Amino acid sequence: MKILSPAISRLARLRYGNIEQWINNPIDAQREVLQDLVTHAQNTEIGRKYGFDTLFAIRRFKEKVPIQEYDDIKPYIERLINGEQNLLWNTPVAWFAKSSGTTNDKSKFIPITEESLQDCHYQGAKDILSLYYHFNPDSDLLTGKGLVIGGSHQVSTMNEETYCGDLSAVLLQNTPFWGHWIRTPELSIALMDEWETKIESLALSTISENVTSISGVPTWTLVLIKRILEITGKATLKEVWPNLELYIHGGVSFTPYREQFKKLIGSDIFYLDMYNASEGFFAVQDNPNEEGMLLFLQHGIFYEFMPVEEYGKPQPKTVGLNKVVLDKNYAPVISTNGGLWRYLTGDTVQFTSLYPFRIKVSGRLKHFINAFGEELIVDNSDKAIAIASEKTGAIVNDYTAAPVYFSELANGAHEWLIEFDTPPDNLARFAYELDCALKSLNSDYEAKRHKDIALGLPLVHNLTKGVFARWLKYKGKLGGQHKVPRLCNNRQYIDEILEIIKEDKV
Repeated sequence: MKILSPAISRLARLRYGNIEQWINNPIDAQREVLQDLVTHAQNTEIGRKYGFDTLFAIRRFKEKVPIQEYDDIKPYIERLINGEQNLLWNTPVAWFAKSSGTTNDKSKFIPITEESLQDCHYQGAKDILSLYYHFNPDSDLLTGKGLVIGGSHQVSTMNEETYCGDLSAVLLQNTPFWGHWIRTPELSIALMDEWETKIESLALSTISENVTSISGVPTWTLVLIKRILEITGKATLKEVWPNLELYIHGGVSFTPYREQFKKLIGSDIFYLDMYNASEGFFAVQDNPNEEGMLLFLQHGIFYEFMPVEEYGKPQPKTVGLNKVVLDKNYAPVISTNGGLWRYLTGDTVQFTSLYPFRIKVSGRLKHFINAFGEELIVDNSDKAIAIASEKTGAIVNDYTAAPVYFSELANGAHEWLIEFDTPPDNLARFAYELDCALKSLNSDYEAKRHKDIALGLPLVHNLTKGVFARWLKYKGKLGGQHKVPRLCNNRQYIDEILEIIKEDKV
């Protein structure tokens, strides 16, 4: 490792020149990506179906190929899992990233090709290093190890040559040999799927390492940090790992967690937000001091952006990078070297800057509350939780919210289930500050709250610690990339969690 680390550092720093080329020529870079994609796939089943050999113009491509969601491509996925090839992409598919399911399925299986592994996911990881070194040229990041809090891994029984696991597990399993030398823990621990045992093993196996970076979902990273501090008796993580300089996070907004991390780490370090989904590595924060993640434009993904109001229309319109605007909610539509074609990811994003193109994840197409015309999105709720926490001295671990519908006796409201690490002294005041913050962030919510005509004050519950984890375990989704849905436009999730609380009181 001592020999490899300087070499890897030099390569990462040299790579920045290539990154600058697509930053400075984004439209050309994207046009080249699309041409490369359709060329590779023109003789596949889907390529022949839509005539990919004639679709080198973006306009023509959009006219011929419909926007697709998972249920639309599921028949192809099932055939791939059963061993058929050359359906969506022209090289073999042996791996699938297992992610949260749809309305009709518990899980989705996203195909991972050799090209999407190497040119998208792994190249994106390398480019994190390049961008970080460009921002922080004096970094000593690779003098130590990166702690990776990965997911679980399981081999598919559907076909002896087909494997699946959550994305982090697929990436760890296929990591080149040198990658294992610069990270911790060992692979057998990283791929454990029983999370209570995994946290203990992660803590015990990494305490003595020289950890300089951490990457993982904030919720499980917090659980690990607290356990490490319990075992070592230290007050802060910097006392355990004095050379820690970077935390790379993703999966959920970091806004509600920032103050808690700062307190537990005990010193200023850099935080980078990344957007690495099963479908592709989309973006990473290139400047820790600025909001927004730099969109990766030459990593085997061609992007379109659908204004959210187009969702559900028979022929929804999309725009390219040359027509996006700041602060508008778009649903990304992607075509990839993993064999996804005009695929709707289900996320919503907003552009925080143009030229260079930076985005932030604002929520999910189906994770919002709009029961009363308030159009509340996750970006609103995360910020409001952070504001209310700051004003009341509270620290929030996790939360979810859903509507309370009109009744004969009362107007509607939003019901919030919150697990606090540090609860507020006055829960009613927290609810008031949360309400004020939401009104300041969302004019539609503010209008519906006017004189309590449509919406009453938020109903806030202080949950016992561990309730969310028990609910996730009950759903078979404890650990890895699974997370509590922030917002839901119906009461399915919240009623299930409230039932767990009710059983505790019996």
